[in-house]
Amino acid sequence: MSKDNLDFETVKVPTVKRRSNITLFMIMMGFTFFSASMWAGQTLAAGLDFKGFILALILGGVILGAYTGTLGFIGAESGLSLDLLAQRSFGRKGSWLPSAMISFTQTGWFGVGLAMFAIPVVKEVFNIPVTPDSMPWQGYVLVVLAGVLMTASAFFGIRSLTIISYIAVPLVAILGTAAMIMAVKQGDRTLIEQFSVGTKNLSVIAAAGLVIGSFVSGGTATPNFTRFGKKGVSAAIITVLAFFIGNSLMFFFGAVSSIYVGGNDIFEVMLNLNLFWFAIIVLGLNIWTTNDNAIYSSGLGMANITGLSKRTLVLICGILGTIFAVWLYWNFCGWLNILNCTLPPIGIILTVDYFIRRKSYLDDTVEIKDVNWFSVLGVAAGAVVANILPWGISSINGMIVAVIVYLVGRCSCCSCRER
Repeated sequence: MSKDNLDFETVKVPTVKRRSNITLFMIMMGFTFFSASMWAGQTLAAGLDFKGFILALILGGVILGAYTGTLGFIGAESGLSLDLLAQRSFGRKGSWLPSAMISFTQTGWFGVGLAMFAIPVVKEVFNIPVTPDSMPWQGYVLVVLAGVLMTASAFFGIRSLTIISYIAVPLVAILGTAAMIMAVKQGDRTLIEQFSVGTKNLSVIAAAGLVIGSFVSGGTATPNFTRFGKKGVSAAIITVLAFFIGNSLMFFFGAVSSIYVGGNDIFEVMLNLNLFWFAIIVLGLNIWTTNDNAIYSSGLGMANITGLSKRTLVLICGILGTIFAVWLYWNFCGWLNILNCTLPPIGIILTVDYFIRRKSYLDDTVEIKDVNWFSVLGVAAGAVVANILPWGISSINGMIVAVIVYLVGRCSCCSCRER
């Protein structure tokens, strides 16, 4: 087997190459350690009391877990990446749409993550102000250094992603939780009392939508990692646990930092506790575990479109994300959040198609068309509704519409064939 295909980007992962459950859990936990979720935690803390915060985490976590857990099951049972599954549900050329959307958003978040590391470190270490119009050269150096390291771990594939996850997950979880507890103990009020301060104008439903939206786009790429799982059911359970635990930790880190030190992530809490080097370690590893998974998924997606090797495309996507990191950080987060609404329709159509034609997926006899237009139209309709409908949870709205369009199209085609 060539080195370019060690990660099985074009074929099913063989049974003998599957990973242990603990390894899969570490990879999925690292994937959920996403600093943007801390930002959302700050919003939840400002808008909810402690009870509402917990309810939002549970409700959003259950929905997000059901979505990602199902995709985790599909990935492990089939042994196929998101892009190979999309070939079967969207068509060979139709799969270019989900592949392009995943690659674009994950490369974008990769760049944002690099800047999320470099900017606060430059501010603290060099005491230099950073604004949208002024980024010191030290910041660019840190962006490039982080970009090289995080791209390299994705370049070498699932093995290096595993190593990074085994190092980062325990350190981030332990150090971050310890800092959070220390901040609460040093505060003048208890956690529940501190949550009650301020204007509480966010509903639990809206907050649950933020919990879901914080990682639903990344969660759509779940099969890229669970295809290395040994069993579908165990992979689903691992995914649900990892997403619920990891996401909840990130929200707690963001909420606690907000209500005790006025920041938006655990980095500022640790600085406030005079834990400078631990803060750098936690911030760097926290971003690394998500960024290497993101750029890995980008490489797989672009490989599906271009036919080039995953390793080559990881390098290209990593370079692009690094070059545009600072610009993405200041200008593109809003656009990326809009694009996040377009990815859940992909995951739900893939899921529905898989369970309708499950046997043919597993037997590898599923018909692969050039384009399944009803899947493509379902994604387009779901994305539009998710972005413009003013009520409900946007990602769920998009998924419902996408499934309806897909099923109506499928049923109409079946009726025509029967005639």
